[in-house]
This record gives sequence, structure tokens and C-alpha cells, in this order.
Amino acid sequence: MMASSYNAKEEDGHHSGAASHGGPAVAKSKKPDNTAFKQQRLLAWQPILTAGTVLPAFFVIGIFFLPIGIGLFVTSNNIKEFEIDYTGVDLDSPCYSCAKNFSWNSTTPCVCTVDFTLEQPFESNVYMYYGLSNFYQNHRRYVKSRDDSQLYGDPSSLKEPSKECEPYRTSDGLPIAPCGAIANSLFNDTLDLYHIESNGTVNVIPLVNRGIAWWTDKHVKFRNPGGNDNNLTVAFQDTAKPVNWRKPVYELDPTDLENNGFVNEDFIVWMRTAALPTFRKLYRIIHKKSSTTPTLPSGRYVLNITYNYPVLSFDGRKRMILSTISWMGGKNPFLGIAYITVGSICFLLGVVLLIIHHKYDNRNNSADIPS
Repeated sequence: MMASSYNAKEEDGHHSGAASHGGPAVAKSKKPDNTAFKQQRLLAWQPILTAGTVLPAFFVIGIFFLPIGIGLFVTSNNIKEFEIDYTGVDLDSPCYSCAKNFSWNSTTPCVCTVDFTLEQPFESNVYMYYGLSNFYQNHRRYVKSRDDSQLYGDPSSLKEPSKECEPYRTSDGLPIAPCGAIANSLFNDTLDLYHIESNGTVNVIPLVNRGIAWWTDKHVKFRNPGGNDNNLTVAFQDTAKPVNWRKPVYELDPTDLENNGFVNEDFIVWMRTAALPTFRKLYRIIHKKSSTTPTLPSGRYVLNITYNYPVLSFDGRKRMILSTISWMGGKNPFLGIAYITVGSICFLLGVVLLIIHHKYDNRNNSADIPS
């Protein structure tokens, strides 16, 4: 009778008898419920790895990855790049005096000129980047120091910025627009490019500042308050410019009134923080004019720099990069090298395992033959 009264409910922690009729309480069982999930009785795939499945997998991966890696690597190497460091650390640098004598209180900006030569012409569109080193945009407090509601054009956030913007939240009793450490450290060097022809003629290279920001940032994340881009002076009334800025946000681009305020593309590009301390950001685009002539022919060039952005205080470096792009983006050989490495390792392992399998499989087969 005792054995027949046992059932699955007792195993599951459900008790009957005296406890259910007001009798003495029975301690609840600590055993897991008698279910397929808790008792690990669910069906599971348990593959048996054999030479017939492992060896083809290694060879397929190797044969598949190697051509892709070679293609990516060759494509990356076909991208042309030219880089100039204009930090001004060395005594013979044209920007040395600007870097050493920099002052935030100076009303006259320092201008330096860097001469360089392009040995090979640049075809198609050319993208001009500015690069910074030892600049940690990924610092936790730096990344949080912004007010997305304010950047979206919310009037209440414009007058009462988020506390995350401290200590760049207010200035002289007025709310800062845009607030925060990211906006306060906006890159503001001005770069102008000239081509010197063989006869000495100086040609200005047109630099386009439209289309450098992500479409989603330009049209979704950033908006001017009031939705009126033509009267930004009124929209930003009773606000203060960031501490390190030389002019307010509604005067960032004096040549294009629609490229001002929070929708200024240079500002939007800067606000997308970088993940690594050495990074580059798109500054300008040089569009190709004719299919018969290169965008930047080989020869002498002059880069005029209005030196407004100090980096020596944190041992940083500044550089200008000219680059073409391909279907995979800018120059980056890492992806191709990664594919080639993985494909080579898999193919090599497949060959080694095939030799081992062939050697020891024959030995096992011969050992099974009776004498």
C-alpha cells in the first residue's frame, strides 16, 4: 500500500493526504519538477565528428575564404591614400610656431602652409579626412556629455539642458547650445587645398562640405529648434555658445545659411564619437568633374591650415588624409588579411588531418585483418 500510493505529483513537490485536509504540514521537496526541461530529457543534436564530415568542412572553408580574402586585400591596396601630419611638433614643421604659440584668447588665427607632391594622380571622387591621435572620444563621461533632446531641437531642452552636460551646461547664467564636452571640443581647423601647375598657376581645389554626414544623423537625429533654419538667431536667442568655440552655433557656416545650427554637417560628423583613440573623420569631398581628367592630377600642392585646434597639451597628433574609396569603403586591409589567415589555417589543418587520417586509418584496417 505504501508503494502504490507514490506518484509523480509527490516528486514534483505536490503532496496529498493529511496536509491537504488540514493535517500536519509536510516539507516542500527541493527536487526540480519532473519535466523534460528541468530533468534534461529534451531532444538534443549530438553530432558525431568523423573524418568524413570534418575534413570536407575544413577544405570548403579554406577554398571559400581564400579567394574572398585575396579579393578584399587587392581591392584595399588599390585604394590610394596620401597623409600629412601637420601637428607642428618638429622645429622644421611649417606649423611649429602655430602649435607652440597657440592661445585661446588670440583674435588673429594662425595660418601655416604645407607643400607636398602627389606622385600619382587620384581618379574618381577624393575624400579629405582630418585625423586625430591620442584623443579618447570613447571615455565614458565624455560620451555621455550631450543632450540628444536638445540636439533634436526640443525647446525645453534648449533652455534647460541635461545635467549630463556638466560642466559645459551653462555659461554666464545662460544655457549652452549645444551643451556637453563633445560639442565643446569640436574640431575647428580650416583646411584649404591648392594645385600648383608646372607654369606656376595656382588653382583652388573646390572642397564640398555637403554629404559628409550620415543621412540618418542629418535628417533624423539633429534638428534646429523651431524648424526654421533661416532665422536661427531668434531660435537660439538667450543661449550661450560653448566655452571653446569662437562663434555661436548658428554661424558655423557663413557661406551656406542652410548648413548652420544643429544640422551643420561638420558638427554632426564630430558628434558621432569614435571608438578608438586614433581616428579619422570626413572633412570634405572633392568631386570628379570630367571622365577624361583625374580629380587630383600628379604634381605640387599647397595645404593652407588655419590652426585653431591645439593638441600638444594631451600629446595628440593631427593629420590630413586624401583618399579614394571602393565598393568596400576606405582603405582597410585587415578584413582581407583576416579572411586569408582563416582560410589558410583551415586548408592547412585539412591537409594535415587528411594525412593523419590516411596513415592511421590504413593501420587500423590492416590490424583488423585476421592472420
